[in-house]
Amino acid sequence: MIDNKTLDVAITASVEKLQSLFGNAPEVAVVLGSGWAGAVSHVQDGQNLPYTELPAFPQPKVEGHVNEIVVGHIGGQRVVFLRGRAHTYESGECTGMAGALRTLKRWGVKLLVQTNASGSLRGHMPPGSLMLIADHINAPQRSPLVGEQGSHRFVDMVNAYDADLRKHALALAKRENLMLGEGTYCWALGPQFETPAEIRMFAAWGADAVGMSTVPETILARHAGLKVMGIALMTNMAAGLSAEALTHDLTLKQAQMSGERAAGFLATLVASLKDVAL
Repeated sequence: MIDNKTLDVAITASVEKLQSLFGNAPEVAVVLGSGWAGAVSHVQDGQNLPYTELPAFPQPKVEGHVNEIVVGHIGGQRVVFLRGRAHTYESGECTGMAGALRTLKRWGVKLLVQTNASGSLRGHMPPGSLMLIADHINAPQRSPLVGEQGSHRFVDMVNAYDADLRKHALALAKRENLMLGEGTYCWALGPQFETPAEIRMFAAWGADAVGMSTVPETILARHAGLKVMGIALMTNMAAGLSAEALTHDLTLKQAQMSGERAAGFLATLVASLKDVAL
C-alpha cells in the first residue's frame, strides 16, 4: 500500500497534468466497466490521455479494460471517462482507485458515475438488464479507508448513491422507454465466482446483483466528497440460478451483446446532467 505522503505527491502531479492539458475539470466523471466502453463513441471533441501519464492512476491488467481517460462533451455536458479500474482481486489491496478518485476531486469533479458488469440474483432482471444501484453490501467487510487518520475517515454511507440523482435517472429511463431496475449491489472479492450457497446468502441479505468492483470506489469517492451514481449491467444469472457455467468469457460476451444499449442510455444520462445541479 502506498503511503499518503507519496500518494499526495502523485495526486498533485496528476492534477497539474490534467489542468495543463484540459483546463478546469468537468463536473462529471464516469468509470467504465465491462460492456460500457461504447459510451466513449458518443463523446464530441474527445481527448485521450493514458494512465501512464498520470502517476496517481492505476495500471489495471484485466481483459476487457483499457487504461486511459477521455475528456470531451456529450451534448452540453462536459465529462471525463475513466477506461479501466483497479480491482481488489488483482493485488489484494482495495485502495487501488484512491489516487485516481482523489485526483478527480482535487481537479474539481463533483459527481462520479460508476458502471459495472454484474450477476443478477433476481429473475425479473435477466442478462441484458440494467440496474440503478440504490445501496450496496460490502460482503468482504474490507475498507480502503483503513489506516486513514482523523474523524473524516468515519464516512456516512447513508445515501451513498445520491437519492436525487437516482430519481433523475429513473425518470429519464421512463421517458426513454427503457427498463431500468433499482436495487442493492453486493461486492464479492473474487476473482473466483461465487458459490450457489453464497448467492443464496446474498439474496437473503437483500442483494439484487453481485460483482467484484464498485464498492471500494464508492467508499473512496464519498470520503473524498464526491457524489456517486451507479449502474450495473446484468451479464449473467448468478451461480445456481441458471444451468450456464460462469466464466469471464461469458461475462465479456454478454457485456458486448448488451453494451450498445447500455452505453446509449449512459450517454443520454450524462447529457441530461447539464440541467441538474451537482
